[in-house]
Amino acid sequence: MKTSDFYFDLPQELIAQDPLEDRSASRLLVLDKETGAWEHRHFTDIREYLKPGDCLVINDTKVIPARLLGEREGTGGHVEVLLLKRREGNVWETLVKPGKKARPGTRLSFGGGLLRAEVTDVVDEGNRLIRFEFEGIFEEILDQLGQMPLPPYITHELKDKNRYQTVYAKYEGSAAAPTAGLHFTQELLGEIEAMGVEIARVTLHVGLGTFRPVKAENILDHHMHSEWYQVTEEAAEKINRAKAEGHRVICVGTTSCRTVESASTEDGVIHAGSGDTEIFIYPGYRFKMLDCLITNFHLPESTLIMLVSALAGREHVLAAYEEAVKERYRFFSFGDAMFIK
Repeated sequence: MKTSDFYFDLPQELIAQDPLEDRSASRLLVLDKETGAWEHRHFTDIREYLKPGDCLVINDTKVIPARLLGEREGTGGHVEVLLLKRREGNVWETLVKPGKKARPGTRLSFGGGLLRAEVTDVVDEGNRLIRFEFEGIFEEILDQLGQMPLPPYITHELKDKNRYQTVYAKYEGSAAAPTAGLHFTQELLGEIEAMGVEIARVTLHVGLGTFRPVKAENILDHHMHSEWYQVTEEAAEKINRAKAEGHRVICVGTTSCRTVESASTEDGVIHAGSGDTEIFIYPGYRFKMLDCLITNFHLPESTLIMLVSALAGREHVLAAYEEAVKERYRFFSFGDAMFIK
């Protein structure tokens, strides 16, 4: 299966640069995975497609302001550091620009010395391990100095940091938002719960690898990035109960999907626990737990469009995307939504 099999032509102007004022005002393209038929709706209409007893799975990870702008001590040269994953204590795996000037031993300073750091090692794919030095609480300093790590295709400045967080974000650790969840308001979630839909909260800390292009010609040669996830006993119980009673498990976003599929066994049971997952879902994959998916519109040739193609079929997905382009849907993180039923 070739990466080019998942290409579609996307006009640049359809890439959403700013979030809508009302989170739930997005459009919704509803795709029937069996027939390929679609409907044009609004996101608040999602209530019409949910039934009592269904389990809606959301990812409650919280994006940290992981982009730090500083300088190299001694030379004063500018440096940009993107926090990817905490390794231990105050040591983080990071992406540094310019990387060539961030050799082990390089000293860095941020916020006039409020936060200092030293590059200690170079690891996989050129990422740097950095040990931070500071007085006080790291998270508070990061909140003061850091910027939201918006995807590279968003060029506008984000005026309100909270618009790149879901309303249910709780556990800090992501370098990117689980963007399908950005469409939900507290009011809409309350209405869905009042309908008798169970809401299960899982956690997957989204890495920047989610934006990494697939460079291999054969998709099987692509190495998936690793992300940490957790499924609580309460979430596992809700999901298993819905499945046992013949109801649907509906994931909000590809991150929730990857979490439940990673934590489930072939017998269709999800198990509480935590760990790292490198699960790569592409056409031919047999879903163990997920029935339906709420998701955004993804990049051409990305692992995310491969995942939705595994659920609804490549031809159905590419035809729906062609329709979305024709109807001027807004694409990617701040864009419109799709419900694959």
